[in-house]
Parts: sequence; C-alpha cells; structure tokens
Amino acid sequence: MSGPGEPGHTGPDDSDAPGPAGRPRIPAPRPPAEDGGHWPGPAPVRPRGVPAQGGSPEAAGAEKRHTESETDALNPTTARPEEEPAAADAPPGPGTRGEGDAVSADSDVIGAPDAPAPSHHVLKSMLGAWALAACSAEEIAVVDHHLGQCLTCAEEAVRLRRAVGLLHVEENLDLNPQLRSRVLAGCLGRRPAGIPVPEWAAPYDAEATRLDALIGDMGEAELRAPVALRWFDGERARLRDTTVAGVIGHLLTVDSIVATAVGLPDPLGPGAPTGPLARTKAYWRAEPAHVAQLTRHGERPHGLRPPRAASRPATPRPPEPPRTGPGQEAIRGPWRDQGRALLRTVSFAGRGISQLSLPYGEFALPLRDALLDRAFECWVHGVDIAEAVSYPYKPPAAAHLNLRIDLCARLLPRALAERRQAGLASPPHHLGRAGVPSRTLHLEVEGHGGGHWYIALDSPTATASPDEQVAHLVLDREEFCRLVAGHVPPLDAVAGQLGDPEAIRDVLYATASLSRL
Repeated sequence: MSGPGEPGHTGPDDSDAPGPAGRPRIPAPRPPAEDGGHWPGPAPVRPRGVPAQGGSPEAAGAEKRHTESETDALNPTTARPEEEPAAADAPPGPGTRGEGDAVSADSDVIGAPDAPAPSHHVLKSMLGAWALAACSAEEIAVVDHHLGQCLTCAEEAVRLRRAVGLLHVEENLDLNPQLRSRVLAGCLGRRPAGIPVPEWAAPYDAEATRLDALIGDMGEAELRAPVALRWFDGERARLRDTTVAGVIGHLLTVDSIVATAVGLPDPLGPGAPTGPLARTKAYWRAEPAHVAQLTRHGERPHGLRPPRAASRPATPRPPEPPRTGPGQEAIRGPWRDQGRALLRTVSFAGRGISQLSLPYGEFALPLRDALLDRAFECWVHGVDIAEAVSYPYKPPAAAHLNLRIDLCARLLPRALAERRQAGLASPPHHLGRAGVPSRTLHLEVEGHGGGHWYIALDSPTATASPDEQVAHLVLDREEFCRLVAGHVPPLDAVAGQLGDPEAIRDVLYATASLSRL
C-alpha cells in the first residue's frame, strides 16, 4: 500500500482529508492485552502527526502510515488505485478477494475457503499437536506442506516425534501377576529349594496367589459388592446371588475337600457334607456373624431378575448406624492360610500322594487332578470378583490352561455317559468293548494353551481314534473355559463345526455340565 510522499501515490491523503459530517471512525481490531503488551483502558488523545513524548518525527510518520493501512483495510471503498487488479474486468481468481471482502491479512483460519496460508509462527506452534497426531486432516496437510519448505520446522518436528516415542502408554499400576513366579524361578535357579512345590500343584499355587493379590487391597465396600455365581446344572443355566465375601467363603469350603483328604482340619467341623454344593450351602447357613453381615445369598434361574417388593407408600426411616464390619483379613485369612497349608502338605508328602483318590462330590478324582480343578475354580471366581469391582483379570498361563483343558477332555466321556443315563443325551450308536476304538469327536481348542484332543463318544471305556472320527468341533480357548464354567450357553460357544451335529451337541452340553457352584 502506498502512502503520501511514496512513489506511485496519485490521490490525496484520505487520512488527512475531512470526511462527511458526523461520520464515525471505526477503530481497527486490536490484539489481546497480554499479546500487545498493554492493557485496555482510556488512552490519551494525541493529534495526528504529533510524536509521542520522547518520540521522533520518524515514529510519527510510521504511526501515520499504520493508521492509513488500518483505515484502508476496514474501508475497502477508499482503497487506492494501485491496489486494484491490473485487469479490472477479469473475474477474481482463486485466492483473491473480491470487492467488499473484509478478510484481515492476519487471518490464520485453516480449512476456511479462500483463507490465506497460516503464518510461520502459527505453524510452528502446531508442531506439538502434529507430533501427537492430534491435528485435523486439513491441519496435517498444511503442516506437512510447510515442513517440506522450512528446514527449521522440519528439524523441530523430528525432535518432537522422537520425544513422543519416549512417552509411555497408560499402563496398569499394579504389579504383573507373573512377577512372583519369575522372581521365584530366578531365586530357585540360583539356589534350588530343598522341598519344591510339585509341578502338578503349581497351577493352584499360581491362581491362588493371583486371587489373594486381587482381594488383598479390598475394603468393606468391595467385599459387599454383589457377585453372580453361574453354572449349568445339566438342563439349564443357574445363577446365585452373593457377594465377594460369599465367594471367598465358597472357595474355602470346596478347597477344604482337598485339604481334609491330606489330613488338614475341616472348617465346617465333623459331620459336614461332602459335596461342593452342599458344603457351600452349609457354610453360608452357619457362617460367622462378622461374615454374614457382608454376604447375601439367593438362587434363581439364570437370566431372571429378582422379584420386586410390593409398592407401598414411602415412610421416613431413621438413619442406619455406620456398619463396622471386619477387615478383609477376616474374610481372606482362613482361605489363604488353608491354601498355604495344603501346598506345604503335598510338598512334604512326596510323589506318591499325587495319585491319592479323594471323593469329589458324586465322583472321585486323583489329588493332582483335584488340585488342578481347584486352580481353575480360583481363576473362574477371580473373574467373577474382578467383574464385580470393575477390575481386569487375565487368563492363566498357557501351560496351566493346557493342563485344565486336558483334564476336561479326559472327563468328557464319563460326562456323556452320565447324561445318557439321565436321558439328556442321544444313545450310543455302538456298544463297543473296553479298549476298542469307537466313534470319536475331534476337539480343537484355538489359542495359547489350546491343542487337539479326541473324545470317545459311545463309552467311557472305549478308545478314541482319529480313524473313527465322525465330527470336528472348534472352540476358542476363552470360550471353552467359559463353557466349562457354565458362563455361556453351550450352542453359543462354537467357533466351527463339521460332521455329525448330534455328536457335537452332546459334547457341548456335556462340557457345560462339568460346571457346578
């Protein structure tokens, strides 16, 4: 823009020419006070051309030219002839402003139509957001274009991208549940234990430790958190409402089946029931007062809501006194101490104890399989508790999970036979003799800890053979575990199937019937 006394100035000085009477002067937009270095307020009026106190005539001339530029920007009709385009009749091209446009030359709006490119200062301030991938698509395109032209900003962008790589993602602040196993493995590698824990008891040791760590920091509010225990009773899914404290009591009573078999005292006392469900109900009926105030129990079919109380007028109720329940140690302590004593006992007993047969409800299991079942139970109820308090809980180690799946595969032929006796499964196609290959189902469990197993369909004493395969069933490892625990409908757990649909259905329902309270 040309000013008076400059080459190309042909018109009179608009700023000095008197305007129409009563025409107000529109001030130019001002920057914020913190950017401009001065605060808003009444400023002393100074005649134009008169330098400020301590100023010079050159400063007065610069101020005059600045005032003229502001006036021209806000009043485009008074623009000088030199600012008009060379071809007055040509339509405005892209990036040019037409007559009447009042877009400021300082505009840095990105993505707006006909907006000028942002300044170097604005683009440099966007590099942090660009490095964190927090810019819009239009902003990324503008910044990328600028980085190809500005070496200084390109070097700064490289440094910021490296700094972003050093930032850690949000992680769980709790210790890794496998840290204890790794530390113990390192210690035992340097100095082996004189009496080690048997390998077949390691899954129970690991899962009991993980569950103990989960409930270790819980207070009374978390112990009162409602938990829904789910299982499949052979015909339909069942559900029982309790609390975190009630789940720990259930684990105490069922673990004690194994504990009493190796000579440890029974927490229910002499004459207690032998089955897992009967023992749990007996404990809940006779649970100590300090535990009863933290638990509530009720059984209902899976998927049904508890009945609502009859509506009645609201009546004022006196405030309840504060509940002074026991700490988590009173709930957790007996179960944890019993588990540690059980591990010490089997460790000192030697190898022969692993084949000790113990009654496990309606059937009997070797001690090693019973402890493996208890390890799986600890994990299943750990998931139930973690869901109740909104806390993540990972699956067991792959090696331990593989052992549990193998136990289920070995139990399935007997579960099929029991369902046939109850009229819940199809009859056998062949009455094979013991040790003779018969119809077989190929069970494939995908994922870490999975594998391939062959299930004899017609008799528990028959031999499974790949040559006699009539069906192929594929399940994901987590879905298989949920099916064994009774947490998913049998027909919903299938990932893939091929062959005899009746055999597949019988195996799915037999797998779900392995669950119990």
